[in-house]
Amino acid sequence: MSYSLDANVLLYASNSGAKEHRAAIHFLMARAEDPDLLCLTWPTLMAYLRVATHPSIFAAPLSLEIAWQNIEKLIALPRVLLISETSGFAGTFQSVTQSLNIRGNLVPDAHIAALLQQHGVTRLYTADSDYRKFGFLEVLNPFA
Repeated sequence: MSYSLDANVLLYASNSGAKEHRAAIHFLMARAEDPDLLCLTWPTLMAYLRVATHPSIFAAPLSLEIAWQNIEKLIALPRVLLISETSGFAGTFQSVTQSLNIRGNLVPDAHIAALLQQHGVTRLYTADSDYRKFGFLEVLNPFA
């Protein structure tokens, strides 16, 4: 089995002021013992970097160096795989978005969903309910 997680899980773990902070830390620490493969996408990791270092979003944003160290710690865990687009991605993206009204802020979500489908990942941990639009995904909120 494999699964992925969304940037909001990482952001809650980095934001000590978030009510989900403790749960996010606990969830991420448990990944070291999870027997399933954690598949991370570069768009997810870049979204984390973009938001965690943004001074208009956080009063005390992380430096790029600290945020990148957080990513390095995560990808160094056993059973972590970084996934990217492979041949045929355009067709997968079209298939994932067909019959859905994808536009604006949903485009990055569709990109990630297509990456997950292309790699056979069907479980996603996120607090973002928009991912429920993609019927092949089992969307689980680790903070619910």
